[in-house]
Amino acid sequence: MEGSSFEQDAFFAALARAQAVLIGRAALVAYGLPVVTADYDVWLDIDGIQAFNEALAPLGLVPNRTPAEARARGRYVLENDERVDVVVGRTFAGLSFAEVWARREVVPYGIGGIELSLASIADLIQMKTEAGRPKDLQDVEQLRALLAERNGGGGDDD
Repeated sequence: MEGSSFEQDAFFAALARAQAVLIGRAALVAYGLPVVTADYDVWLDIDGIQAFNEALAPLGLVPNRTPAEARARGRYVLENDERVDVVVGRTFAGLSFAEVWARREVVPYGIGGIELSLASIADLIQMKTEAGRPKDLQDVEQLRALLAERNGGGGDDD
């Protein structure tokens, strides 16, 4: 089996150019939480699908739906031997993309000036609470602890 030409640095650089926000467990990893993930989850505005697909095409990532189909369904997948789950829409989990984008955290990644746009911790908590799956609820607990730590409250046994 031949290895993928996918390079995470190039992927993150393309995300930055495409105005997409990283959500899901890859965002938790970027925040420094000890979770494992096998894919990437991103959210972009419904009008950004074509630009996003074009930004990721050099990485060999192929969409499983046309932009019109993705708009109608609210999500689609880009994949080769990597997988990117893409949420598209102006709203998701009771949040608007414009608000999430405005509250995003931009963090440096690696060397070379790449910056990641991450959904804020509070927004990730809302998204994962809304999803309600057991792994999401475990993630919520870790995110709440991280938020408490950032706000100076480490718990009663400090």
